[in-house]
Amino acid sequence: MSATQKVQQHPAFIQAQDKANYYVNQLDKELTKYPALNQFEQRTQIPKSYAFLGGVTLLVILHAINAFASPVSNLVGWGLPAYLSVKALESPSHNDDIQWLTYWVVFGFFNFLESFALRVVLYYLPWYFAFKTVFILWLQLPVSRGAETLYGHVVRPLFVTVSQRAAQPESSISADSLRERVATANHVE
Repeated sequence: MSATQKVQQHPAFIQAQDKANYYVNQLDKELTKYPALNQFEQRTQIPKSYAFLGGVTLLVILHAINAFASPVSNLVGWGLPAYLSVKALESPSHNDDIQWLTYWVVFGFFNFLESFALRVVLYYLPWYFAFKTVFILWLQLPVSRGAETLYGHVVRPLFVTVSQRAAQPESSISADSLRERVATANHVE
């Protein structure tokens, strides 16, 4: 019996293989919900779960090569959302429009903030783009509704505050009120 056969017959190896097969089957069931992946599987004869795992592995490898980390992260943030946004615009329902409009507002706000502090962030967080990609996926995925959460807790309150300040009339500080303030200040001294 060869060493390879001994390893393959070891109970720990068999248990790990069974667990991996279970998770791949679960992933396959989940990915079956997406018609594009089903069509991909039919055309290429590559199981969609393996293609998905291969794509994730490729993203991880490209993130490990620092020069590709930023473009890959931005591609993840733009590619699928752009496709789904166009698809949402073409659909009669407005629910998906809200999802993707919210995503684009939050994604744009995040990229705007990132433009100010990228060098500092990269100095302290060398794997920043990997974290950014995970964050972007959290924003995108319908399960997490991350864009809606962040919009409701950060972007909207900030927008409302700025809008209210902009709407307040500056005319409340008139020449007469300034004269009164100056006169009051002179009397106090």
